[in-house]
This record gives sequence, structure tokens and C-alpha cells, in this order.
Amino acid sequence: MIRLEDIGFAYPNSTRVLEGLDLLCDEGTRIGIVGANGSGKTTLLHIIMGLLRPTSGTVTLFGRQPSSEADFREARRRMGFVFQDADDQLFCPTVAEDVAFGPRNLGRSAKQAHEMVSRTLDMLGIEHLEKRVTYQLSGGEKRLVALATALAMEPEVLILDEPTAGLSEETSEQLLGILSRHISTSIIVSHDRSFLQRASDEVLLLEKGVLTETGMSEMGTWSRSRPPSPGDPL
Repeated sequence: MIRLEDIGFAYPNSTRVLEGLDLLCDEGTRIGIVGANGSGKTTLLHIIMGLLRPTSGTVTLFGRQPSSEADFREARRRMGFVFQDADDQLFCPTVAEDVAFGPRNLGRSAKQAHEMVSRTLDMLGIEHLEKRVTYQLSGGEKRLVALATALAMEPEVLILDEPTAGLSEETSEQLLGILSRHISTSIIVSHDRSFLQRASDEVLLLEKGVLTETGMSEMGTWSRSRPPSPGDPL
């Protein structure tokens, strides 16, 4: 589904963030990615989604190498992406409108979109939020609604950036159950070691611009990384 080969990337006036990075995500694979603050984890996800373009290397999505925004838009129809900050993803007045936006954009009728909204919110256990005003939601509620906007698109692969940030332990467990039951292919970036161990089949470490395999028992090493400094890449 997703193949990155020899990817390099640098922000303007910055050192290189990624250098010779390779990643393969096949159907039915659940990949976890860890790394220190500033190692480029969010940058990597944005390259997959076409929100950033690599300075070198190739991106292959569903057997094609997208070369234009139109190409990436087509690939995004098959990928669900949940931003690290839910406020970057929610822009409609109500929860129902936000969740319906994707299906409507795919050409679904108003009735079909409403059915998808109801089904998705029910699956996440947040059907009571349907008529709520988005900006009045709590941080945890916003994160679940952001996930709903991605799931309503019925993606073939789900890409999550720090999905448990700001969630209670109970809600994190709820999210883990949802992923286990409904998502077979995913790429998850997280600092939540326990969640990532349970949500992923394999965990990769992003360090010095490349991804390397890391055993589950070795995951404690990255959790002691330094705090972020101003100007660090994501």
C-alpha cells in the first residue's frame, strides 16, 4: 500500500531531518513508529500524505508514484489521517457536519452521509456528540471526533499521529479496542509505549533520519529522550 524509498527531507535553513529512509506498509500490517522529539516522525507522516514533498527519494502509494497534488488527492481517498492536534482537523460548526464532510466530498448523498455519520459515531461510542458544537468539545472528545472524520471515509489504511495525547486511560483503552476490531492496516506514531506495543505488530525507531527495527522490549530507550527545543523539526 505504502512504500517509501531512500527518502530525504530538510526544512529551509535546517539540518536534514530524513536521510535515506525506507518504509514498507503492506495490507494487514500495523506499524508503530517511535523516536525522540524532533526526529521527524510527523514530517514522515506528512510526506506520506503529500502535505510535504521529499527532497529526494520516491513515494509509492497503492502501486503509483504520485507526482502532483491531484495524484495525492486520489491517494488520500484511500488513507485516513488523524493529525496530532485535533483542532487542525475540525473546521465545521457541528460534529455531524465535520464527520459528514469526507463522505459528502466523495460524492455520497446527504442520506448516505448521515448514515455513515451515525454508524461511525456509534462505533466510537460518541453518538451523543452528534449535534454538539465542535469548538465546545473537550480535548479528548475532539480527538475522538477527529478519528471519526477519518473512519467515515472508510480508509484502507489509517495513519495516526499521537492518537492518545490528552486522552484518559479509559478512552485510550476504548481507542485501542476500536483499532483492534475495525482497522487491519495502520501506521501509528506515539510516545505512549504501552499503547503502541498493543496496537502494533512491529515497532520501528526513527533516529538519525532512518527507520530501524526495534524489539518491543527495547522501546524504553526512546522514552527518555530530551524535551523539545524551540525550532526543532517535528
